[in-house]
Order: sequence, then structure tokens, then C-alpha cells
Amino acid sequence: QVQLVESGGGLVQAGGSLRLSCAASGRSFSLYTMGWFRQAPGKEREFVASINWNGGSTYYADSVKGRFTISRDNAKNTVYLQMNSLKPEDTAVYSCASNKKAFGSTYDSAALYDYWGQGTQVTVSS
Repeated sequence: QVQLVESGGGLVQAGGSLRLSCAASGRSFSLYTMGWFRQAPGKEREFVASINWNGGSTYYADSVKGRFTISRDNAKNTVYLQMNSLKPEDTAVYSCASNKKAFGSTYDSAALYDYWGQGTQVTVSS
């Protein structure tokens, strides 16, 4: 069984930064694409960013491109989301997820991820 545990969320003013972490355990973390998704109150879950198994390929939602950076440290079984220039519309619960298939590419569809963390709240005040 895979466990994903996010941390690093909190309250920040607009224009500020946060770094989210997602620690994985239970299977060979380094083999799988990882993704970050978010869900704001009353809204559908949306894709934020994805990184392939070796970190060589990343993919971002247009809404965060240029502001957020996804990275991973396979030695630490951890994926990160550096969030800069935060806006109030970035307020949401952020969750990390692990892709179903080893050695895959980057993916923006939640259906392609089979393990999810519990999420961490990010609140950006104006």
C-alpha cells in the first residue's frame, strides 16, 4: 500500500511563497510519475503540475505556469511544489498523487493516478 503525506501548507499573503512537500512510502517511488492537484471550495479538482519518474519532464497547468515549480528527490522519496507569486485564487486544498504506471510520462488527468494524499490547505489572503 502506498502512503502519501503532504506538508507545508498554510496562510500566506498575496505575492508570497510556499513550498509543499509530499513524502511517499510503500513502493518504489522513483519509478512513478507524481502529480499535484488542488480543489477549492465548491469547485472541481484541478490539475496543477506533474513530473515524470526521473524528473526529466514536467508539465504545468496554464494558471500556474511561471509561478509554480514541481521537483522531486528520489533519494528522499519526496516530491515538492514551490509556489511563488501566490494569488488569492490559488487558495485550495493541495494533494499529491502517484501515477499508476511505472516509467510513464507527465499526466494531467486525475484518473491516471491511483494513490492520493490527504491534502494540505493553502490559503492566500488579499
